[in-house]
Amino acid sequence: MDDAEGTMDDSYDVVVVGGGAAGLAGALTLVRARRSVLVIDAGSPRNAPATHMHGFLGHDGRSPAELLERGRAEVTGYGGLIRRGTAIAADPLSGGGFLVRCGDGSTVRARRLLVTTGLVDELPAVEGLAERWGRDVLHCPYCHGWEVRDEPVAVLATGPVSVHQAQMWRQWSDRTTLLAHTWELTEEDRELLAALGVAVVEGEVTGLAVGADDRLTGVTLAGGGAVECRALVVAPRFTARSGVLTGLGLPMTALERDGRVIGTCVESDAATGATALSGVWVAGNVTAPMAQVAGAAAQGVQAAVAINADLIEEQGRRAVEAYRAAG
Repeated sequence: MDDAEGTMDDSYDVVVVGGGAAGLAGALTLVRARRSVLVIDAGSPRNAPATHMHGFLGHDGRSPAELLERGRAEVTGYGGLIRRGTAIAADPLSGGGFLVRCGDGSTVRARRLLVTTGLVDELPAVEGLAERWGRDVLHCPYCHGWEVRDEPVAVLATGPVSVHQAQMWRQWSDRTTLLAHTWELTEEDRELLAALGVAVVEGEVTGLAVGADDRLTGVTLAGGGAVECRALVVAPRFTARSGVLTGLGLPMTALERDGRVIGTCVESDAATGATALSGVWVAGNVTAPMAQVAGAAAQGVQAAVAINADLIEEQGRRAVEAYRAAG
């Protein structure tokens, strides 16, 4: 693996796959519990395009990159190790635990796995949209709504969730417009939007308009028209980064909204992050696609506590077996 921070061993109590908020919070909890921990981080956090994060008490307005930098320093400060690289597979070992294989050919052993690989936002195919993701092409009003309050906001309709998005974003701006784009609205949808004062604009969106200050000014339509907006709201498809997990035989679960699949995730126990496979836990967006940074970090802590408890129980069982054998 690249970019070593410390000297790597070949075996750890816990290997954390993914170095975002969930993974680092879990790793921090475990190293403070005096566990040997290795974090394998591919360095591609979901929120990398965003310059600031919000709603995380004590960290509101902080950049995601700064939060992760601080988190890495805290983990390594307690003796945890972090490696830049990609875990591509994990193989169960006959004696218990896992052999984690990385993209550079290296391997490490782990008694337990915490997978926090997150998800990929698959965006609508509109020219110029992906380049502005996390800036003024947005999804979550709790993350970005305050910053565009009272500004003209346009919601790109690509499915039934778009009507719900228009309802939500109207909370932050009464200048919210729904762009029908490729979605056929029902009469009930149109009545609701009209009652709420949300304008509906017909026509497929073909591109984005950007001002000289590199700020979004609107969208262009197939018929040659344009709609002013300072933020464009989209509904991505949430696809779990699940390579390591599917290789272990853990299937992805379809995430549905109003009868339509909007993504995939890994099922886990809501309280602990335990998966159906003994020894494997998950936390963050790989299992909870709607979780914000604070929620993902909290899940990482919960999973770490459960992992440590599991290791303590195993140690107790082995101690009793050795005690009986010696007697």
